[in-house]
Amino acid sequence: MGYATFYRVLSPRQLNVMIQAFSLVCIFFEGYDQGVMGGVNSSPRYVTEVGIGEPDGTVTNTTHQGGIVSIYYLGCIFGCFGGGWLADRLGRINGLLIGAFFALVGGALQAAAQSSDFMLVARVVTGVGTGALTGIAPVLVSETSTADHRGAFLGYVFIANYLGISVAYWLAFGLAFINRGYSDIRWRFLLAFQCVPALILLLFIKMLPDSPRFLASVGRYSEAQEVLNRIRCHKASQSEIDLEYKNIIATVEEGKSSSPVQFAKILIGRGGKPGANLGRRAWLCVWLQIMASWTGITAVTAYSPVLLRQAGYSELTQNGLAGGLNTIGILGTIISAQIVDRIGRRKCLILGSVMLFIVELVAGSVYEASLHRPDKADQLAPAAVAMLFLFNLAYAATWGTVAFLIPTEIFPSNLRAQGNGFGITGWAIGVGMTTLVNPIMFGSIGSRSYFLLAGLNLLWVPVIYLFYPETRNRTLESIEYLFSTSRPFHWDMERAYRLCKERKDQEHIDEQAIKASSQDEVQQEFYESIPQ
Repeated sequence: MGYATFYRVLSPRQLNVMIQAFSLVCIFFEGYDQGVMGGVNSSPRYVTEVGIGEPDGTVTNTTHQGGIVSIYYLGCIFGCFGGGWLADRLGRINGLLIGAFFALVGGALQAAAQSSDFMLVARVVTGVGTGALTGIAPVLVSETSTADHRGAFLGYVFIANYLGISVAYWLAFGLAFINRGYSDIRWRFLLAFQCVPALILLLFIKMLPDSPRFLASVGRYSEAQEVLNRIRCHKASQSEIDLEYKNIIATVEEGKSSSPVQFAKILIGRGGKPGANLGRRAWLCVWLQIMASWTGITAVTAYSPVLLRQAGYSELTQNGLAGGLNTIGILGTIISAQIVDRIGRRKCLILGSVMLFIVELVAGSVYEASLHRPDKADQLAPAAVAMLFLFNLAYAATWGTVAFLIPTEIFPSNLRAQGNGFGITGWAIGVGMTTLVNPIMFGSIGSRSYFLLAGLNLLWVPVIYLFYPETRNRTLESIEYLFSTSRPFHWDMERAYRLCKERKDQEHIDEQAIKASSQDEVQQEFYESIPQ
């Protein structure tokens, strides 16, 4: 049994677990890299190494500091599009392999950084790897999951996002005690540790089979059918598997190979076949992630130590609570996995926005009260901390998963990995933008920033209600029906879905009737040929 065919010795359940596990490692890398710079920026040796502050760790050039952090997201944009294009051409597994290589090299370069310029280059390289891994892994999960469990499976994979952030925070917390924080290992080990998941992927990812939808899209039909049977036979009947395979083939035959130029065409509404409305899908993905970034999650993640200090806690307590804030996200993601396929994507997002609006309104009021009544700061501190924990819990249970799920569902197979790049691009733009804006915003209006963010959450409710379709319990192939209309409102998309579904169901019924009729005729001819 060869290395690349190892999956054939696994049971269907083991194979599905293996796909989930490697996807989890990909998202763990993204989460860890998202959280690691908080600990790195706190290291005095790093601050002097890259020339952004004083030997005691005081940062004097916050713009330079923000640039080093944010340039990573530029690499993510290149990685998600480049990696997505390769994944649509060479396969999801090969795309992940290339992404892991960039992630490994970038992590090693960051750990060995000798100057600001060195660090900038290393951050871009790491970003390319992260963009590829984050863009392709959810697509692999989406394409190998059943329609009624797709959201839950991706939700469980995104537990790794918060797990990665939490590991980064707790490692930073522990390493801060070495030589009272004045140690190179404090920041170099943090950056080197990200090489561990990258190396695991590089060594073992080729043991997985490729997605049956990708295999079908490049004409490898027998392999596609074999893999589909292996990942479905423990839960579905053979007739159900055959019907899914038939739908995959029918959808693939209508598509065509993607190209880098097609991305620009898609954004201006000229890509794909007439009536596919790929441009609208792309902008839905981009704006969904930008909206997710402006819910306030980056402010809570990056500025929790500052907000906790404002609430009156000691430095040790601040760091411990900051780690706990991200750990609570794991519980939120578990909740998301339980509800996203039950109540749907739209309700999750709308409910999340309402909850975040309330939490941020209360949080802003509590922080303002502590500023105007310093004598009561100790009494208000627990309420402030509770709001931060509730925010992370609510975000992880709703926006944190769904914003990454929808872009993996609404593009056709031949464009899915590359199309998911629009979502990752929105994520990179949103997080990069808020990372730069947050210091200015909090420096100018302080904790009143929470009132601004609360208002934005309220604004997202009608946007989601009007323009975003429901994909719950629908096969990836049938989701195409939602975009068969040029009208952008969700009720028009639902109407188009019902019409297309009824037509397809009728075609299937007619086909089965013709097949049954043919069998009856053959049997009749056979009986007539028997001598009496």
